[in-house]
Amino acid sequence: MQPYLDQFIALFLAGTPRLLTALIIFILSLYLARLVSNLLKRVLQAEADMEVVATASTSGGAVDAVRRAKPDIVTLDLQIDGGGIDAITKIMEGTPTPILVLSAAVQGVWATRAVEALAAGAADVLPKPVRWDRQAEESLRDRVRAIGHVRLSGSPPLPPQHPPPPPPRQATVDSVVAIAASTGGPAALATVLAGFGSIDVPVLVVQHLHADFMAGFVSWLDRLAPVGVKAARAGERVRPGHVYVAPGGVHLRLGATGVVVLDPEPPVIHRPSADELFASVAQAVGPRAVGVLLTGMGNDGAVGLLAVKKAGGVTIAQDQSTSAVYGMPQAAVRAGAVDHVVPLDAVSDAVLRAVRRRSAS
Repeated sequence: MQPYLDQFIALFLAGTPRLLTALIIFILSLYLARLVSNLLKRVLQAEADMEVVATASTSGGAVDAVRRAKPDIVTLDLQIDGGGIDAITKIMEGTPTPILVLSAAVQGVWATRAVEALAAGAADVLPKPVRWDRQAEESLRDRVRAIGHVRLSGSPPLPPQHPPPPPPRQATVDSVVAIAASTGGPAALATVLAGFGSIDVPVLVVQHLHADFMAGFVSWLDRLAPVGVKAARAGERVRPGHVYVAPGGVHLRLGATGVVVLDPEPPVIHRPSADELFASVAQAVGPRAVGVLLTGMGNDGAVGLLAVKKAGGVTIAQDQSTSAVYGMPQAAVRAGAVDHVVPLDAVSDAVLRAVRRRSAS
């Protein structure tokens, strides 16, 4: 029995990060509860700056524990009793807290659920490491620290269920819209794309997300958006009315001839990078570029958006009140890179107005 228990516990430890003041939500049998709990606490609290303040194994228990303990971060397994999505929704409604989702599967139904968790308000989603080695531990710990210091500034919007009908417009092929987002981005992107109805220019998108979940994210967004959404492919010529999402692990750029360029260089913290996308669009289409920076943690996009503005393009940022995290938009505003700061529900109209002006000039 002991080898079996050791293997079972190792699987749990392989999917559980070390935290600041944290609440851990995971599936746990009653038989192994005390043993696994003790081991988890010893592993999670090995670092002096991390402390586990509570654990839970059901959706209802998670919501109550977050309300009582008020942790800096919550880690959550989507397969908890009562449903992980339900827990995320109720936590964000009652006690908004950064949530890191750990998913054992990156394909099929659980990959879709992971993306739905982001739309419900989770800060990030990561696959559980297959093997718990030093690199996996350090990488996950760094991510937990970063998310644990996020200051939430707004509630995530609900993805639209019934996109508005497309308004009539004249087609254009020489303008390009570039959109970037990070924490809180999936739901915000769904809202913006639905607000377009249809759009007669190509749209290029960067969303900070683990590479393993990008295919599920693109499929989810394609189901919600009134325009076609696909993963960008190297060498593909962008077309009006289509949305091209950067794959994970590479930068998405627009080439001078209107083709997709995918490049792993430079190896910066974010791949894909908003700065790389915006800078390429500024260089490729100049004053006919429209850059949009949505909710997100950090400062990626500020430098690139400034390049769009200096090239004569129009730049738009989501405002603080509707951003889940006002990091990236705020950095761009402080850099003097933003022409228009608007709430999320006004972003689509601002983009469409900018496209019409760029096309008419």
